[in-house]
Amino acid sequence: MRHRNKGRILQRKKGPRVALLRSLLRSLILHKAIVTTTARAKEIRPRVEKLVTRAKTGTLANHRYITGEIGLEAAKKLRDDIAPNSKDRKGGYTRIVKHGVRKSDAAQQSHISFVD
Repeated sequence: MRHRNKGRILQRKKGPRVALLRSLLRSLILHKAIVTTTARAKEIRPRVEKLVTRAKTGTLANHRYITGEIGLEAAKKLRDDIAPNSKDRKGGYTRIVKHGVRKSDAAQQSHISFVD
């Protein structure tokens, strides 16, 4: 039984899954929009929203946490560009728009981007 086990497994073991999610977070923050499968987009949405909320407060502990999660370059862009644009929002920093299916394996594709 999977009681109280959140998250999608994405057909990967824990290590590759964590690496994939960090890479998706980093790409979303650096490029402000990415195209990925719907399951992956739904999985990274709450994670990126929590990172933006932490970046808005701007404490040293939050900056260190964000840097540990996504790296220095992405953390700097999040703190300097994305968080100030979302200062007046209380949540809902990202938007997921469904595209269609991928030709090779018919996976549902989605476009995830920041609202501002």
